[in-house]
Amino acid sequence: MPRIYCTDHLQPGLELDLPSGAARHVQVLRMQPGQALCLFPGTQANGEFTASILEMGRQHVRVRVEQAHTVDREAALALHLAVGMPANDRMDWLVEKATELGVARITPLMTERSVLRLKAERADKKRQHWQAIAIAACEQSGRNTVPVVDAPCTLAEFVATVGAAGQPAHSERWVLSLAADARPVTQRLAALPQPCQGTHAGRVLALSGPEGGLSAPEETLLRAQGFSPVSLGARTLRADTAAIALTSAATLYLPEKRAHA
Repeated sequence: MPRIYCTDHLQPGLELDLPSGAARHVQVLRMQPGQALCLFPGTQANGEFTASILEMGRQHVRVRVEQAHTVDREAALALHLAVGMPANDRMDWLVEKATELGVARITPLMTERSVLRLKAERADKKRQHWQAIAIAACEQSGRNTVPVVDAPCTLAEFVATVGAAGQPAHSERWVLSLAADARPVTQRLAALPQPCQGTHAGRVLALSGPEGGLSAPEETLLRAQGFSPVSLGARTLRADTAAIALTSAATLYLPEKRAHA
């Protein structure tokens, strides 16, 4: 059954015209009246909804919402990935794969050694482009929660927001590092507090550098802000490979939940 992202307030019995982007998606699939599809508004609290197509027009698609379903396909650990943007189309690939793996939020960063530099209107267009990639990845992978893709910012701007009022609190802050004192990410994961039944394992902010890595002053700055150095092993990975390897380790982490006392 095709899955379509629809931000409208959905409830059983509601008839509505799909938003233009969702309508185009259905038309491209050459669906017909009477066929079923799955709608999701992008927030886990709302889950997903089965719907049936009532009418296919040239410019619109009308559907009726049939039934609500509460389905949790999110990772046990909520990962906020801050990443030095790789060049060319590798950032597109990174956003797609990180979303499929279950990342909760992505912040594109411009660091000292970053090749890609984005400002103003160009930065906003890229953010919209990457958000659309995340939505498409949710439609494909079965996720009901669309991760937020932030506007690109400098490392200094990002560090200034960490821990600020109104920003999500993180149980851990990590930075990928080749330093001798960096602990394996598996050890960091094993040291996390075990969640109780009905709760998640926590929220981790993990930062991965660009091609060429973070500079020594940048890593010093992050450590001063409470970022612990973590390692993915002895090999030096490409920037996009490292970010996805870190995401995989964190989002596929399955802690043993303890029963409430």
